[in-house]
Amino acid sequence: MAKWTPKHEAPEPLEGPVVATITGGTILWFAMFLIQLPFYGWFADRDLLWWLWTCAAGGGLGLIGIWYVRKRDAALKRHAAAQTQERFGSS
Repeated sequence: MAKWTPKHEAPEPLEGPVVATITGGTILWFAMFLIQLPFYGWFADRDLLWWLWTCAAGGGLGLIGIWYVRKRDAALKRHAAAQTQERFGSS
């Protein structure tokens, strides 16, 4: 069996409003948790509590994601500023 090799290079990753995307997703997870919370008994009766706790876990992990992407965004901006300074500041 031959090893598969790609025939072309992978495209560059897309950069966009990552912090806003993660924040929006986190808000949606928490909103779904809060919307389902009044129906706790209904979910418990049908053995579907995992829906509720999945939303809570998504919101909690989203908070970690927000922290992470904010740090990443700041690091990318510092790196770009350092590259610009190195390119134009030392001449």
